[in-house]
Amino acid sequence: MGKLGKGVDLLDALTAVCSREQVRCGKIEAVGAVQKARIGFYDQQRREYGFLVLEEPLEITVLVGNISLKDGTPMVHAHVTLADETGKAYGGHLVQGTIVFACEFILQAFDEPLLDRGFDEATGLPLWTMAD
Repeated sequence: MGKLGKGVDLLDALTAVCSREQVRCGKIEAVGAVQKARIGFYDQQRREYGFLVLEEPLEITVLVGNISLKDGTPMVHAHVTLADETGKAYGGHLVQGTIVFACEFILQAFDEPLLDRGFDEATGLPLWTMAD
């Protein structure tokens, strides 16, 4: 459990915690607020991400994700729901560009199964494969 510093990139900071703590497999949750956000949505037909940029303060109503290895290093795969001052919610894939105002997180590490990410031909995404 911990908190992230004001002004850091949310995804980068969570990934740094995983690297520092040598988390190779786990789950992550967080609450708090961001100064601005960038979230992604995967276009299944084109096999590419589109992005929504929100240049306003928002509450993190929920952030959930997992940690596994990609190319031998920890990768945080998280989805986030954010709410504005009127309660309107925005959700999607957490990507770089979401800047923390305040954030508390819970990280749970697992010893097994050791999961690795590899290219999935059917979806075009880096999905879990069982590591050796």
